[in-house]
Amino acid sequence: MTILEDIIAHKKMMYATIAKTITVKDLEKRTAFNREVVSLSESLLDKSRTGIIAEFKRKSPSKGIINSSASVVEVTSGYYRGGASGVSILTDNQYFGGSSADLTIARSNKLLPILRKDFIINEYQVIESKAIGADAILLIAAALRKTEIHRLAQLAASIGLEVLFEIHEQKELDKANQFVNMIGVNNRNLKTFEVNTDISFEIADKIPSGFIKISESGISSALIINELRMAGYNGFLIGEKFMLTDDPVKTFSTFINDLAWNNDKN
Repeated sequence: MTILEDIIAHKKMMYATIAKTITVKDLEKRTAFNREVVSLSESLLDKSRTGIIAEFKRKSPSKGIINSSASVVEVTSGYYRGGASGVSILTDNQYFGGSSADLTIARSNKLLPILRKDFIINEYQVIESKAIGADAILLIAAALRKTEIHRLAQLAASIGLEVLFEIHEQKELDKANQFVNMIGVNNRNLKTFEVNTDISFEIADKIPSGFIKISESGISSALIINELRMAGYNGFLIGEKFMLTDDPVKTFSTFINDLAWNNDKN
């Protein structure tokens, strides 16, 4: 069994239990469920910001503990003040050390577009995402059938959530649909967790023009971002680059300065 298969099996068992305790009607009564979302896609296209979706991530299956002491409020607020177009928050606890509470706490910043980064496999999780304060959700091609992606993306759109549809290879583009706002190319193979940014460059011109293009994982330098921009990408999801340090906000700020310097140089 691959890591991805293991995660999906765990999610199925987990939500079979949770849905019995907290119903969909309970979720729909929460204040956050009825709030107006902040558009991540619009923020990514805002020229006054960087196009970076900066991630808050405590651990990963491949690296173990990444940062167990960082404050979600301090880090996510610092990211946004520093020019991030949005933040991605890992809410999976078993494999990534996150929680729904992390996202809800970050939601105290009403201007911040928040992507819920998790392995979403059912309608309950889509409703839950809106109820905990997310503005956008991630749907992963490798984890879902085409019909499932259509159903979940349509539900997300109906309640105001945006959808980032994640692929790793060109053939997965066939699973995209009209309810998807953004297509992300994950440079990390979710079956092996190996990273190769060449994947983004190979797929870039295959992504239909109607979607905002995002490159995810393994982006370690301002130079790579500039090259990805030239290839047509609007957004760049970066996490470990910042979270592996003692001060993620300071590391993010330094990275943005490098990015500005490279832009001026070019």
